[in-house]
Amino acid sequence: MTIELTPAQEAFIQQAVAGGRLARPEDAVAEALILWEERERHRAEFLASLDEAEASLDRGEGIPLTQESMRALAEDVKRRGRERLAAERQRHPG
Repeated sequence: MTIELTPAQEAFIQQAVAGGRLARPEDAVAEALILWEERERHRAEFLASLDEAEASLDRGEGIPLTQESMRALAEDVKRRGRERLAAERQRHPG
């Protein structure tokens, strides 16, 4: 396989080699592929989580978001935080 780079890409790679960031130009391709694979893995995980979220909604497991449900959620978070803080203070007074 032959890959043609733009002059800017070549200059970027040569700068990385000259600066010691890469040992040889081929390492740029290897690093780019590693990053691409990682991005694609994250993309697949994200799409799978969307599919699961949609399936959850289809099963009726979703919670409608309204001003009232958001207020209730905020109050629940505050209450649990206060309870956790009180328990922590009891374990470690002063």
